[in-house]
Amino acid sequence: MPAHPTVRDRPFDPPRELMEWQADEPLRRMRYPDGHIGWVVTSHELTRTVLTDPRFSARSEFKRAPVHRPGTEPFFGVPAAPGWLVDMDPPEHTRLRQQLAGQFTARRMKELSPRLVAITDELLSGMERGGPGADLVEAFALPLASQVICELLGVPSTDRAEFQRNSRALFSLRSTAADTAAALERLYATVRGIAAGGATAGGTPGLLRALAEDGTLDTEEIAGVGVLLLTAGHDSTTGSLALSVFALLSHPAELARLRGDPSLVDNAVEELLRYLTVFHYGVPRTPLEDLELAGRTLRAGDSITVSLSAANRDPHWFAHGADRLDLTRRTTGHVAFGHGIHQCLGQNLVRMQMRTALPMLLRRFPTLALAVPAEEVRLATDMSVYGVHRLPVTW
Repeated sequence: MPAHPTVRDRPFDPPRELMEWQADEPLRRMRYPDGHIGWVVTSHELTRTVLTDPRFSARSEFKRAPVHRPGTEPFFGVPAAPGWLVDMDPPEHTRLRQQLAGQFTARRMKELSPRLVAITDELLSGMERGGPGADLVEAFALPLASQVICELLGVPSTDRAEFQRNSRALFSLRSTAADTAAALERLYATVRGIAAGGATAGGTPGLLRALAEDGTLDTEEIAGVGVLLLTAGHDSTTGSLALSVFALLSHPAELARLRGDPSLVDNAVEELLRYLTVFHYGVPRTPLEDLELAGRTLRAGDSITVSLSAANRDPHWFAHGADRLDLTRRTTGHVAFGHGIHQCLGQNLVRMQMRTALPMLLRRFPTLALAVPAEEVRLATDMSVYGVHRLPVTW
């Protein structure tokens, strides 16, 4: 029985086996690291079906990691921690999400645009002063994602370095259960302190303090929500932005197309999100009852991994070469942020940062290029959110 593949033939493509399974058997058996024989979903149609069917649970006590990841032990096999809404089903998930959804609407993100432009410009100026060359992750993608989410939530600048270290430990496949538990406790302590009286650099309360003053959520729920938003918002944006620049530099015709027509940026971002799909090890679900799916019988308690990266390359949904990067492609329906009630809460924040950062980066450095051969770029296959560890560039 095959295990979940992890080896990529090419940096921007899912493992070859996932695409072979999609063509031959889009719902198939798979062996999990603990020996459990569960399932993997690789088609776009079945992905949307599973992620919208309430008979499939997201509860953490039923989850298994599809790849070896000791650090998940504090999360999986036990009930969700307070506030950890990604590991909950309705009605608890609904109650928590309703408290947060208004803070991440497209309109709210547009209100943040001036500050986002200012942060981006400051980071680009720092690159320019230190150039002509930099690691784009360290100099741009990571500090941009970190500063934006920290200011939004109200994390003081003095706490950001520690937050980044703990976030890396949380998402690394190499972390032990003890490593992850310790990082999580440090993050919780930071968030509890902010909710009790922290403020942003501008002196106005961030979202964490606002939630505390509202009084609807208790202290531990705010702590859980805060850690989840901090880590997920930070890692997904860093990975998406750095990997997008790597992809554009590796596809000069598409890069030239975007440079020649900046109005393409919104669609380009959606295509990059689809093509790259940084949540590369999928999302876990578990049927709460015996049921039929695609002609197969699934038993209550079976583990299912929904492969978002494979679904986003499904030629039955994305025509005209789903395995190619095409910045003019119709991308409606991509599942880079998941689908259904658990669709990523911060997706509009990720989009806004990419729509702002990519054009500003390309305008500031019109001769931007990789400083090393593409095959020497270190890929983050050892992280639960895909990206690059370093991206040396020059101009």
